[in-house]
Amino acid sequence: MRGRFGAARRWYGEHRRFVRWTVLALTVGAVALTGGTVASVTWIRDTAQGHLYGEAEVPDAPVALVLGTKVDADGTPSPVLAARLEIARRLFDAGKVRAILVSGDNMNADYNEPAAMRNWLVERGVPAHKVVPDYAGFDTYDSCARAERIFGVRQATVVTQSFHLPRAVALCRRLGIDANGVGDDSAKRYAQTWWFSSSREHGACLKAALELLSGRDPAHLGRRETGVDDALRVD
Repeated sequence: MRGRFGAARRWYGEHRRFVRWTVLALTVGAVALTGGTVASVTWIRDTAQGHLYGEAEVPDAPVALVLGTKVDADGTPSPVLAARLEIARRLFDAGKVRAILVSGDNMNADYNEPAAMRNWLVERGVPAHKVVPDYAGFDTYDSCARAERIFGVRQATVVTQSFHLPRAVALCRRLGIDANGVGDDSAKRYAQTWWFSSSREHGACLKAALELLSGRDPAHLGRRETGVDDALRVD
């Protein structure tokens, strides 16, 4: 034991400057990361303030943008995703939106969030021509950017869980969409999922701020799509 302790002391003596600089760099990095996260969360909340509504109070908009999340192995929306879709369905039935853009991940042939979302809505009475899929909404930034750049959405009601809503609305607004939002709270009954997802929002806010600062393009762009225009044109 004494031999090991002595060896450690000798190593530290030989590398003292390196150790001190490493500790300093890690400390500075931790402080910068914490400060950046706090600033990002504050900016997200400030940007979204005044644009988060209850379902009955949200202003009318041409389009509901429903953001995707997990689809179960049998191809049906998870309960968390189904809660988002149910809000969009009710908004459509109430005449508060006239088309629904469902944006999510279609990472391979065996996993397709937009198709599952569209099927769920159509099965519950939303006309098929009023539901437009975006198969390249790989994350919130991509969904918002593509809604504006690919589908030409200028005004929308964003639908997701309430813990996610400020970030989604802030991103959409900064990317050129006059966005308000309606959040679901019913998924709180899935306590573990809700807690985990709420906790990761702090890091996601920092990521969102960095994406906006970088002005990155969505993972997939392409030609302008007229699905939303067509859905709004036809009764």
